[in-house]
Amino acid sequence: MTIRFDGRVAIVTGAGNGLGRSHALGLASLGAKVVVNDFGSARDGTGASLGPADAVVEEIRTAGGEAIANGADVSDFEQVTAMVAQATEKWGKVDALVANAGILRDKSFAKMEPADFAKVIGVHLTGTFNCCKAVWAGMREQNYGRIVLTSSSSGLFGNFGQANYGSAKAAMAGLMNVLAEEGRKTNIRVNAIAPTAATRMTEELMPPAALGLMKPEAITPAVLYLLSEDAPTKTIMGAGAGTFAVIRIVESEGINLPDAEWTPDAIAARFAEISDMSNGKALEQAFAQTMKYVQQAAAARGVKL
Repeated sequence: MTIRFDGRVAIVTGAGNGLGRSHALGLASLGAKVVVNDFGSARDGTGASLGPADAVVEEIRTAGGEAIANGADVSDFEQVTAMVAQATEKWGKVDALVANAGILRDKSFAKMEPADFAKVIGVHLTGTFNCCKAVWAGMREQNYGRIVLTSSSSGLFGNFGQANYGSAKAAMAGLMNVLAEEGRKTNIRVNAIAPTAATRMTEELMPPAALGLMKPEAITPAVLYLLSEDAPTKTIMGAGAGTFAVIRIVESEGINLPDAEWTPDAIAARFAEISDMSNGKALEQAFAQTMKYVQQAAAARGVKL
């Protein structure tokens, strides 16, 4: 089977540079019509220019593909709605979305200003919500949609100096989980990528030898797979330097304590058992956790459910 996107229309945000540019070029090379969205700001979100998006559109057209540039600020819902309308007016629909746009305002938590926290959340989290919301109704109506959100190990595992960015990127897992459940009935599959690559957002964080291994083009195959017709849903893929992985949130089996042991001392005494991950599982949805706990409690107390 060869994955292609002939006849599909895709929006890639933050597509003027780095990962987004690579994703847009990859989609176009496999037949997709692409909206190349980029606000054209600096790395910290200041300034604006359509130049980067125009340059990527020119690359796609030179290679024989179809693309249009769009300068919407993803944190502004009206601008995002207009972007989706532009794509729909030109090509009749939107089949795929890569929510990739992002900025950095790194500082230790002690020095981070509320404005820096709000701005990063606004672009990454609210911006991703805006893009998903703007394409959702059309995808439901056509009974088809593929969405890839951009998470990060900074949020999933933690990274010094990135309380704002990490919070937003961890939130991608939560948004993905809910949208994947809500999209099942109408064939909308929602996944996330946790990439690590040499881009203008990471160039100061790693030595040149490491950066040489971490091309943005090494991430794009995972994104294209997650956008494909036979893609999974509710999956976080890690990718970088040619390595591809799946990341899961796993809960230990846990133990049920009798009422008399509902004390912090009892938890401390049995914490090794409580945290034993040998039988850990990724739960399918929130209610699975509730049922697990109820079933354990009922079994421990001889209660018939």
